[in-house]
Amino acid sequence: MDMLSAMRIFTRVVERGSLSAAARDLGLGQPTVSERVEKLEKHLGVRLLYRTTRAVQATDAGARFYEYAKRAIEAAEEAEASVASAEASLTGTFRIAAPHGLGEMALPKLLIEFQTRHPALAIDVTLNDRFVDPMTEGVDLSIRIGEIGSGNFIARRLGTLRRLALAAPGYLERHGPLHEPMDLAAHPFIRVAGFAADERLHLIGPDGGSVEVPIRTTWRVSHWRPLMEAVLAERGIGALFAVVCGREIAEGRLVPVLPSYAFRRVDVHAIYPPGPRPAARTKAFLELLTERIDLLLGEAPEAS
Repeated sequence: MDMLSAMRIFTRVVERGSLSAAARDLGLGQPTVSERVEKLEKHLGVRLLYRTTRAVQATDAGARFYEYAKRAIEAAEEAEASVASAEASLTGTFRIAAPHGLGEMALPKLLIEFQTRHPALAIDVTLNDRFVDPMTEGVDLSIRIGEIGSGNFIARRLGTLRRLALAAPGYLERHGPLHEPMDLAAHPFIRVAGFAADERLHLIGPDGGSVEVPIRTTWRVSHWRPLMEAVLAERGIGALFAVVCGREIAEGRLVPVLPSYAFRRVDVHAIYPPGPRPAARTKAFLELLTERIDLLLGEAPEAS
């Protein structure tokens, strides 16, 4: 049997916790995946997976075999990369996950450039705003905003995102400019779910001190686009990451409010499965991110 191929299938099943999910990732039929795992178990003479109607889980022997199989796959990829010429293109599928704002505004340009460099590489993109372990999510790399905690993954900090308080010029013409943070309390506020959930904004003043401001939420949305549309429609003041609204600000359709006061910047991380080194596709994309980090963050990264 093709041991390396069988190990690839087995490790994907373990990471996804599902035969059908692994089959989708690998472009195979579920019966084929099940058959390959059964042949691997027969070859090794040990049961690798517990199977139920809803999920699969590695046995103790399967968990041990998974760790060795993962290292063997990484070593094979490294060996392949070591003999490839500098001009050789990556192959296979690069799976990436990202939050909606970055995924819709910045990521497509980066992935187009990545595939231009490696035209034989297929791209699989998942957009969501929840944090999921990249192994559970079945991706090579996940870009995440905010706190990531700890888990069975490697995290690389990419930089920070700047959030801005914004209004439409017409709204400010009707209601007048804002001079102090406390002026926000008199205006309807538009926010994304999870941000300022305590109905208070936490700002940093020109002197570096903290300022806490009560707000009155009139729109709460789960996606940044309706938030922007509501602000453009002069429904109130909203807060958006700079990376998603740069064009609207440049065109004068949105105006920063209280520019002397800032929100605390939010960390952006790339996370990927653990191992002695990232897979070749992941490593190549991380290198591109390093070169083009200004495109991802919407501005030049802050000095370290």
